[in-house]
Amino acid sequence: MSPVPPVVGVLAIQGDVPEHLRALTAVGVTARPVRRPDELAVVDALVIPGGESTTMSKLAVDFGLLEPVRDRIKTGMPAYGSCAGMIMLAAEVLDGRPDQQTFGGIDMTVRRNAFGRQVDSFEAVTDLEGVGELRTVFIRAPWVERVGPGVAVLGRAAGRIVAVRQGNLLATAFHPELTGDLRMHRRFVELVRSAGAAAGMTTEE
Repeated sequence: MSPVPPVVGVLAIQGDVPEHLRALTAVGVTARPVRRPDELAVVDALVIPGGESTTMSKLAVDFGLLEPVRDRIKTGMPAYGSCAGMIMLAAEVLDGRPDQQTFGGIDMTVRRNAFGRQVDSFEAVTDLEGVGELRTVFIRAPWVERVGPGVAVLGRAAGRIVAVRQGNLLATAFHPELTGDLRMHRRFVELVRSAGAAAGMTTEE
């Protein structure tokens, strides 16, 4: 009997999809792109990549994924959002388009492009709870302006909240898929495995 690796989807409608797929494969899970509701239905967890959150919002509606992802998150599916993915997991977005929608799930208020434009992109060493110090890349990155009582703050950069967790949901303002450091992806996979064990998922074949 050998452990069955979890199946982790990467929302593949826009953004840093190949980079996340490679990182997830490197940490030992089955990684699959998710573009349709039937592909979402067969994954144990979902990564929402960096990209452009307003475009991602529109395409999630166009691809018929907005409500299915919301429903899976509400019923406990683990999800990790990086940069634009953090925005997509927020309950409230500042400086977004009037028609912008999110998947929600994390009781937080996020400000889009809070650290500035593309030319203001930067790297920093960020100390993250449960991970340690790692090099972090911020590209037109958001920050978190408010968290609810159920949200744990995992890290800050320039005095701003840039990493959070609420239950099975994890979000960062930076792009771990761009550095080659796999610790954030390992941290998410630990969360996925814990959620599966708590739900009584079969882990052996």
